[in-house]
Order: sequence, then structure tokens, then C-alpha cells
Amino acid sequence: MEFLDQLGGYAPLIVNAAKALIVLVVGWIAAGMLGRLVRRRVNSNPHIDPTLGNFVSSLVKWVVLAIVLTAVLSIFGIQATSIVAILGAASLAIGLALQGTLADLAAGVMLVVFRPYKLGQYVDIAGTAGTVKDLSLFTTELVTPDNVQIIVPNGQAWGKVITNYSAHDTRRVDLTFGIDYGDSADKAMGIILDAARADDRVHSDPEPWVRVTNLGDSSVDLTARLWCAASDYWDLKFELTKIIKEAFDAQGVSIPYPHTVEIRKDG
Repeated sequence: MEFLDQLGGYAPLIVNAAKALIVLVVGWIAAGMLGRLVRRRVNSNPHIDPTLGNFVSSLVKWVVLAIVLTAVLSIFGIQATSIVAILGAASLAIGLALQGTLADLAAGVMLVVFRPYKLGQYVDIAGTAGTVKDLSLFTTELVTPDNVQIIVPNGQAWGKVITNYSAHDTRRVDLTFGIDYGDSADKAMGIILDAARADDRVHSDPEPWVRVTNLGDSSVDLTARLWCAASDYWDLKFELTKIIKEAFDAQGVSIPYPHTVEIRKDG
């Protein structure tokens, strides 16, 4: 009987703990569902950037979780006013402990406002390159061409140099070829121009450009500058390099490679 009496004394606490657990689980699920709903609604509007949809979704989720946490504490008799008072008294300590997190949050807001990059764009952030997959309150998620996930804190993204390769619709492709000193530079330049003009992905305005740009130790270097759609950049660069190399082979233009000449002197 004594044990039951003691257990009965803990009954209100057990009931409150059960209520708090239920509220926490339901609130967590609701926050996730509401966040996904907001993301779908915002992203379904063609006039709104998907980057904004992902950010607002993350913001809504964290706001809902904050409300859930307040509700859980109120179950144990801790009122919202008390929570505010406690947070106010501990604001300095919290700020110092979470200064990195708060900086990421502030940087996330700046990234959404100024939008140096958007979802789906290929960027380089302080030497880390990849396609932007997600932008949340605290982090930016990149995916490399070999499908590796990279998480960049927003504070680092905003505070570093950002190179956006997808910001414009067109890009310039630079190709450099070295030919033998005994070959005709004009002939090689003509081959490069013919190959470029035959490819529909190469824009006619600006026109393809080929010049002799360097006299190397063992080669005459020719540089071609071509403009194309940003989405065609890598395919054009790789395929045209192969096409021009094969055209050089077919028309007798040689591409030199490093070699050593041995000179013997009779003693």
C-alpha cells in the first residue's frame, strides 16, 4: 500500500510527462508536414524563386517547433511569461554560446534577400564547388558532380567569395591547342574555326575567335574562345576538344609532346 501511495503521488507528473511526449511527437510531425506544405505551395508559384520556398519552409518549421516547446513547458507549469523572463535573463550567455548559429541564421536571411545563388545553380563557395540543392535557415546544401553532399554553414557562405557559374544564360568556352613549330598556324586556326562553326551549340554572336597566344618551348599555342549556352558548356568543351584533335590528325597537323634530344660530342 505504501508503494501504491508513493506511486499515486507521482501520478500527476506521469500524466504531464505523457501529455508532453504526445504534444512533442505530434508537434514535431506537424512541423515537418507544415514545412513541406509551405514549400510545395510556394514552389508551385512560377513567379516565386524556389530558393525562397525552401527558406520559408525551414523558417515555418522552426517557428512551429518553438511553439511546441513552449506548449510542452507550459504542461509542467512553466508559463510563457516565465520563459521570456528566463530567456531575457540568460540572453547574454545564450548569445555567446550560440553566436556561430545566430551568425548562420543572419547570413541565411541575407542570402535569401540578396540571392547570390539559387537552387539548381552551379557555384563555388570559398573553394567548394557544387550544385545548390537546398538553402535552409542555417546551412546551404551543395551536391558535387560525383554526387557527394556538402553542407556549408550560411555564415561561411555569406562571408566568403561566391563564384556563380550559372548566373548568366551564356558562357565562354576557352580551348587551347599546341601545334608543332613546323606546322602552319593559319591552317590549324582554320580547322578550329571550321569545327566550331559546324557545331550548332556555338553561338555566332559573338563570333568564334582563334589567335596565336603563346610561343612555348616546344609548341605554338592557339587559343579558341567560343560562346554557348551555360547548360552546354561542359559537353561542348569535351566534345569539341576531341573533334579538333581528330581533325588535326586527319589533316596532318601535329600536336607536340615533351621530348629530350641527346647530343653527343666526341672527346
